[in-house]
Amino acid sequence: MKAQDEQDAYGELSEESDEAETELSEARRPPTQIAVSGLYEVRKRGHHAGSAQEPLGTVAGIRPVRKELLRLDVDRQYPQMTASGTIHGAFATRIHWIASLSPSGSDSWTGSIWYKDGASVSFPYTTVEIRVVGGPSPGQRRAKVTFTGGGAPRRKRTFRFKSRYYHPAKFEFDWAQGAAATLTLDTCAHPNRPATLPCENLSIATVFRRAGFDVTVKPGGEVPINEAVNALWSDQEMHDAMQKYWSSFAAKPQWAMWIFFASLHEAGPGLGGIMFDSIGPQHRQGTALFVDSFIAQAPAGDPDPAAWVDRTRFWTACHEMGHAFNLAHSWQKTLGVPWIPLVDEPEARSFMNYFFFVLGGHAAFFADFEYRFSNQELLFMRHAPAQFVRMGDADWFDHHGFQEAGVSIDQPLSLALRANRESPVFEHMEPVTLELKLKNVSSEPKLVDRRILAESEAMIVIVKKEGSPARQLLPFARRCYAPETAVLMPGEAMYESLLVSVGLNGWEIADPGTYTVQVALRVGEEDIVSNALSIRVQPAASREEEFLGARFFTTDVARIIAFGGSRALTGGNEVLEEVVEELPDRRVALHARYALGNVLAKDYKELVVDPEGPEPLSVEVREADDEQAQGLIGAALTREPGSAVESFGHIEYRRLTDRYSDWLAEEGDEDAAAQAQETLYETLAARTVHGRRIRQEVLEEIESHRREFASKPGS
Repeated sequence: MKAQDEQDAYGELSEESDEAETELSEARRPPTQIAVSGLYEVRKRGHHAGSAQEPLGTVAGIRPVRKELLRLDVDRQYPQMTASGTIHGAFATRIHWIASLSPSGSDSWTGSIWYKDGASVSFPYTTVEIRVVGGPSPGQRRAKVTFTGGGAPRRKRTFRFKSRYYHPAKFEFDWAQGAAATLTLDTCAHPNRPATLPCENLSIATVFRRAGFDVTVKPGGEVPINEAVNALWSDQEMHDAMQKYWSSFAAKPQWAMWIFFASLHEAGPGLGGIMFDSIGPQHRQGTALFVDSFIAQAPAGDPDPAAWVDRTRFWTACHEMGHAFNLAHSWQKTLGVPWIPLVDEPEARSFMNYFFFVLGGHAAFFADFEYRFSNQELLFMRHAPAQFVRMGDADWFDHHGFQEAGVSIDQPLSLALRANRESPVFEHMEPVTLELKLKNVSSEPKLVDRRILAESEAMIVIVKKEGSPARQLLPFARRCYAPETAVLMPGEAMYESLLVSVGLNGWEIADPGTYTVQVALRVGEEDIVSNALSIRVQPAASREEEFLGARFFTTDVARIIAFGGSRALTGGNEVLEEVVEELPDRRVALHARYALGNVLAKDYKELVVDPEGPEPLSVEVREADDEQAQGLIGAALTREPGSAVESFGHIEYRRLTDRYSDWLAEEGDEDAAAQAQETLYETLAARTVHGRRIRQEVLEEIESHRREFASKPGS
């Protein structure tokens, strides 16, 4: 888009025929039955071509007022009985206000202004009165608004009706060859539904129109996969695809997003979708849906499995797109939002809830689900300041904090955060990986989700550098997993690694100094808070390392470290190559080698954008470089295993070595696979931290894995 404000954006968007028909039908009704909700505006004379509006004058502190918007929300779909407005002044000055309304007469409402943002000191008013006048045609409609209270003189404005929608939105849907993209749904195809649900062919675009957005769909379609080896997508491939695709857009916030349907993620069928937070310098602009994951597996005995799958794919797409509008999950709203406190809605029949989380599971959810967002969510989408909602603007669900987490005593579960080394001291530039331990300290078995420690949705991580404000570590991607319950017996524990150096906001741990890290985990209805772990980062070992650090601590390198490699971020890869060459004996070189080698270890799907070619989008395969991959990964994991296990951490080191061994075996080198497992065994068996040795069952599992490779023919 050529401009960020709603007016200029609306100039580029057009309503589709079904919505236009609705507006025409309203014009034929008696005046008292005409829906009046929507966007109204008034502009300074001469600001817009053809404008003949009255001058706007001034508001204290805003001289002059350039344009002013009113969003009236009292009828149409899911009315919130709310009005909001935005006053735009010269030099980017802005005021945003929200009021709750009650009817005060025929086509008139009054209410208290309960929220202000921007230059709010310049806007003291506490009450608004709104009266809609004019004929049945939208072009004749006017909203006469009076602001009072706050000790300020009465302020009156007349707004012209502009659109039945509050904001624009432009979607593009693309899907990999062979992946089913469910963009429309027969709402009555499945027998488990609300009795009052209208039967219709509902589109994703219509869902968001009913939420208040003027949706246009940019042409998209099937993306050919040229010589692709398989349909499994890695984090690196999805991240790089979105990086390259969105690089064709201006690096600024836009009411636009990309939705890509793929078959499966390499994590397996448990991952249904991802909302990628960081697309270039902007956030929340793209989502990926994995249509052959658990969302394509109807439960046993379902009366119409095909309709169940279509409905679940449709729900998943709207769910991930809701995240792109900055909506949190229904049960996470008390974690904090940037504008007002919200209430958790664990039983909400909303796109933003997990249908398998509610009491009664999916059957209970869909029996009452009306294909909509909750009222709290609609209030946010329609009336929050645009910068909180618009794609590419505010960070996903930002301004979280621990202060909202209610922690009870005598909890049955404990959460420990640790650095698995004798002293929590890290080298300069060394990525900081910590470990989490969730233990059942009660006398009874406890049910937990098997992925709870790896699931960022259930976790808040706070990092505080000494002398600086605390910051929340936000992950680059949000994932939608199927639930998988595990039983944690008394005294048993679950473990997971946690990379705390990098996140959505770049490098959280970089400069030398002391940092405190703490984690809060939502388990069921309780928040479990870990110990506050203090760690220290050493100064650079040389001036050369200090100079290289300035190029290392960038967003591109942060993404490469977080995703385990990238083929798109060539500048970041060049920095990692410098690290390997200039600092070969420093621990950061271990992480650099692994990231550089990991993306070379397999054929790599790459989204190719060619607007002038026969296929504007296509998926092509970049061949693996087995020899170089083995050299880099082997050097990272097995050349100095003592340093590697300490730097990556016990859990992550074993995970990476297992993955490396499996890859070697797939390439036909069982001897090397068995040797990697033997190195893993010897390294962990010889290791003690604070007098504790590796659990014997872990060593037995490693030895069993080694024997599997050693027993294969050719080893």
